[in-house]
Amino acid sequence: MRIGGRTKILGLVLGGLLLGGGYLALERLRGTESPGPPAPDPAQLALGRTLYGEACAACHGAELEGQPNWRQRDSDGLLPAPPHDETGHTWHHPDRQLFEITKWGTAALVGPDYQTAMGPFGELLSDDEIRAVLAYIKSRWPENIRARQAEATARAGG
Repeated sequence: MRIGGRTKILGLVLGGLLLGGGYLALERLRGTESPGPPAPDPAQLALGRTLYGEACAACHGAELEGQPNWRQRDSDGLLPAPPHDETGHTWHHPDRQLFEITKWGTAALVGPDYQTAMGPFGELLSDDEIRAVLAYIKSRWPENIRARQAEATARAGG
């Protein structure tokens, strides 16, 4: 028996819907459906905003916009400060990596030969203050970007 083109397409669509619906139902039963990133603490955000203004905005911009041509090395061979808004790459990194870059500096993670103007902030800011700055930065991202960054954090184990 030969199956017509429309019947095949309808069968594939219905099969896909059933599989997709079944997957979502299983995820709900397992309790693994992504709830999205947790709501930030208002006091932590206020502290993060203040600290960002004092320690980060001079290079990364008051509106998290970064420096012009941030993907091209300057005459000293250094990359300008990248944006921390949704146009940059900050949100591609999991929380642990963002924390470590801020605390110890990029060169400590990438290698001592990495040329960067950003040094470590671990002696200037406490761990809780670093977390507050990162929470403030993340609070400025659109919801879909926060969700994608939360997924990257979950995949990396924290």
